[in-house]
Amino acid sequence: MAQVVIENVYKSFSSRKEEQVVTPVAEPLISPTDEAPLIAVDQSSPPASGTKVLRRINLAIADGEFMVLVGPSGCGKSTLLRVIAGLEDLTGGNIWVGDRLINDLPPKERDIAMVFQNYALYPHMTVYDNIAFGLRRMGRGEEEQESRTEESKKSLPLWAENLLVETTRSLPKGLRYTTPREKSIQQQVRHVAQLLQIETFLNRLPKQLSGGQRQRVALGRAIARNPQVFLMDEPLSNLDAKLRAETRAQIVKLQRQLGTTTIYVTHDQTEAMTMGDRIAVMNAGQIQQIATPLELYNRPANRFVAEFIGSPPMNFIPVQFKAPLVITHSPFRFTLPEIWEPILQKYDGKSLLLGIRPEHLSIGVPATKNLLVQVELVEALGNETYLAVRLTDVKTASNLQVRIPPDRPVRLGEELWLSLTPDKIHLFDIDTGLAIRP
Repeated sequence: MAQVVIENVYKSFSSRKEEQVVTPVAEPLISPTDEAPLIAVDQSSPPASGTKVLRRINLAIADGEFMVLVGPSGCGKSTLLRVIAGLEDLTGGNIWVGDRLINDLPPKERDIAMVFQNYALYPHMTVYDNIAFGLRRMGRGEEEQESRTEESKKSLPLWAENLLVETTRSLPKGLRYTTPREKSIQQQVRHVAQLLQIETFLNRLPKQLSGGQRQRVALGRAIARNPQVFLMDEPLSNLDAKLRAETRAQIVKLQRQLGTTTIYVTHDQTEAMTMGDRIAVMNAGQIQQIATPLELYNRPANRFVAEFIGSPPMNFIPVQFKAPLVITHSPFRFTLPEIWEPILQKYDGKSLLLGIRPEHLSIGVPATKNLLVQVELVEALGNETYLAVRLTDVKTASNLQVRIPPDRPVRLGEELWLSLTPDKIHLFDIDTGLAIRP
């Protein structure tokens, strides 16, 4: 187990005629032994031009933490995972695992295990051999020679011992040749299989397993190695909704049981919110915000985070601000709570963006502080009802989403007055997209 520090990381894919420029290795800006900060900023200049996939990534993941990277497709989250694993070269920056700088280490020496989206199991190997594969590879060479007993060293050379193990593995149990190290591997595989509840599948081939069972085998292969860091690249995307929810809970339970530092990539914000100790929201190769799930939901740093986190997404309405506390939009006129007054003084007479989540709108009575809307779509889910509505102000034609209790009947085309929950209002700067917080 170890802390992971990603320090001012860049990744660019250059054309064939260009050369990738790698910045020289420097001392860490973040001490690997310090507690993980929210985000660290390096003032060094960026690398040479190219197709920039990652830009100025600074992130510290505490020992044993479950960190989720979330963002839309193409934002660079999987590339960042591959850079940490050593499957992609850095263009610039440093990556630390514990007190080791791993920039130039090959993947096998980083003590990192990765679970891929497509499982990546060996089709000709049984479940047992898939899980044991990494353990057998780890023991080659001097370590394996040292682990042999004096008796085995006298009787057989190492190459002959390995050959006997391989050739007799498919024979009945009593006829197999087993070394002390192979017995240790067997115990570890059985332990992992018990954790993942796949003991009955150990003699099956991957093609004989369901998608969820294959995913558990892929997890088992990573867990068996007992690495310092787990990397998981959208491991649940190939599963159906019910199985995804079950496996999601299993992964969280296992991670807490093992205490291994984990970096988990997903584009599903529901997965991110339910699994991560902290979440790093990414967009266009940059980290937008790093925070706990509830902080992201309640205090988004900018419009992108506010819109990405939450389902359905946050609604946005352009408004005009008038000091000290009034916001207006056509006939809509709302007085903000007094807590907003100090921060909004400099915005007097300017346009702002009002953000309100669907669950913080409710059906009210006719009033200037409420919004008049027309219902365009009703989605009754049983436990709740979603409405797609349009502001009756035809000049803006703004569309909103509303979440209401299931016992309130609503008809298509019906006009409603929506009231806002005052302490759940968000305001954003229209030019920068940054949140304005009281």
